[in-house]
Amino acid sequence: MKTFFGNALTMPYKIIRQIHKIALLMFLAGGALAEEIVILAFGDSLTAGYGLAETDGFVPQLENWLNEQGSDVRVVNAGISGDTTAGGLARIDWVLDAEIDAVILELGPNDFLRGLNPSVARENLDGIMQVITGKGVPVLIAGMPAVTNYGAEYKAEFDAIYPWLAQKYNAPLYPFFMNGIAEMRGQRDVMDFFQPDRLHPNAEGVVLIVEDIGPHVLALIEAVE
Repeated sequence: MKTFFGNALTMPYKIIRQIHKIALLMFLAGGALAEEIVILAFGDSLTAGYGLAETDGFVPQLENWLNEQGSDVRVVNAGISGDTTAGGLARIDWVLDAEIDAVILELGPNDFLRGLNPSVARENLDGIMQVITGKGVPVLIAGMPAVTNYGAEYKAEFDAIYPWLAQKYNAPLYPFFMNGIAEMRGQRDVMDFFQPDRLHPNAEGVVLIVEDIGPHVLALIEAVE
């Protein structure tokens, strides 16, 4: 009986057995390498893609960018427009199911836009992180510095939440979700990258956001692998 490896009938049994073991290991390794990584994008309207065509939002653009880098990744959109940290805490446990391998956490802007107490936002985000890390899922914290509407003291207290979370849970921090747009200052009017409400990025703005945060998400994927 001729095979790819030669004449199996004349081949010593131990060699055949070893070949079978090698073939099995190669098969298993190939399956592991091909396994899809599932990332939960957990946030508010910035994650949800408010005001944009479905293909132009943060989640689809990030998924496409990651796949272009050679990663087999699916990004799940768990963004809800208008969601606060309290809303996120209420839903994180049932959203974070068994298929999720990693999380991008982007919440907080709606809290400071409404002038909610920073200590409450901190407690809510702490609770969200407890749930995520309690399930052994790596997380990238995407921060959003507060506006100055409520004074310097309020802003300082709110902005300190994200570094505190990162340190407490030993989690990577991407300090400013809009950094890709902010880095265009001096080159173009940054408002060119926003929708008419001047709060939400347009499709071109999302491209900049994804290109800037993308390498940090790749590092998150490496933590999963």
